[in-house]
Amino acid sequence: MGSLYRKRRKRPDGSRAEESTWWVKYYVNGRPVRESTGTDKEQEAKRFLKAREGAVATGQPFLPRADRVRYDVAAAALRAHYRATGVRNLEEAAWRLTHLDRFFAGRRLASIGPADAIAYAAARQGRGAANGTINRELAVLGRMLRLAYEHGTLLRLPILRKLKEAPPREGFFEPAAYLAVRRRLPEDLQLAVTIAYTYGSRMRSEVVALARRQVDLDAGTLRLEPGSTKNDDGRLVYLTPELKALLAGHVERVKALERRLGRILPMLFPHFTGRRAGTPRREFRKAWATACKAAGCPGMLRHDFRCTAVRNLERSGVPRSVAMKITGHRTEAVYRRYAIVSDADLQAATHRLVGTIPGTVEGSGLTGLS
Repeated sequence: MGSLYRKRRKRPDGSRAEESTWWVKYYVNGRPVRESTGTDKEQEAKRFLKAREGAVATGQPFLPRADRVRYDVAAAALRAHYRATGVRNLEEAAWRLTHLDRFFAGRRLASIGPADAIAYAAARQGRGAANGTINRELAVLGRMLRLAYEHGTLLRLPILRKLKEAPPREGFFEPAAYLAVRRRLPEDLQLAVTIAYTYGSRMRSEVVALARRQVDLDAGTLRLEPGSTKNDDGRLVYLTPELKALLAGHVERVKALERRLGRILPMLFPHFTGRRAGTPRREFRKAWATACKAAGCPGMLRHDFRCTAVRNLERSGVPRSVAMKITGHRTEAVYRRYAIVSDADLQAATHRLVGTIPGTVEGSGLTGLS
């Protein structure tokens, strides 16, 4: 059974006085809930209490003080959800949430609506964020709001509109440019970019992070463990003759470093020199930028290897389902964003087309149409 009461407030002189507003106390799943009725009239407060008790008794959706739930509570619930379910990479989610936290921290969750999403997008654009990046962050916000709705701490879901995204980046390496950049990198990084160029692997999370146990030179395979990739799917690829030779030489250099340091090195890409010798290599942005500049193609990204690998697989006639297994694209829609056509491809297509059109010298032998 529920009850009505009034809170007592302490006066400056130390005495206490009752507030005029009635409060109610009732139970949901055995737990007490206290809520202001917002009225100083006893009969209205009683009706309020009966309505709450009726909702609890019939199992109707019930939101105690939903208007007081803050963004911070919902954000913590989303982080806990990601940790428990593993449906999203925690590091990537934390990066998205960092930007959302700065803008929405302290806000009442029920007050967040479409206008706030637009204001957030404008603020992020002012800091140079791309529309695609903002859309990924708004998707996290939308998931947070939906989770709050499912947990009964949000009454209704607002509609968050996505921004128009820029076309996919059309960066890829022609063979000559790739080779020019590669030969200007240290020997171990030459191996890293060859793996990325061949299979479209992500450089930081899927190539540089490789362990030696993931390479089987006898079987001629390279394995990415489940959970180590962006979509958490494992992958197995067979090594090309070039890569098998490069990997064999690289593993011998790692073993020589082990003997010099006197300890086992489980990683495939350690630092070979300097104070960090024997520690895992995490990045090589500076070496990459220097090599690209020296090769005459500044501004190229290591992520362009994904576009390049997809295009090369398409050119080679590899079935799309097999190509997606190699590059790690789970959906064809995302894969197609990388299947970019270059000017050289278009020119080659035109040359092939000319050979099939009547009325051209290269065509069926006709010299022209009168």
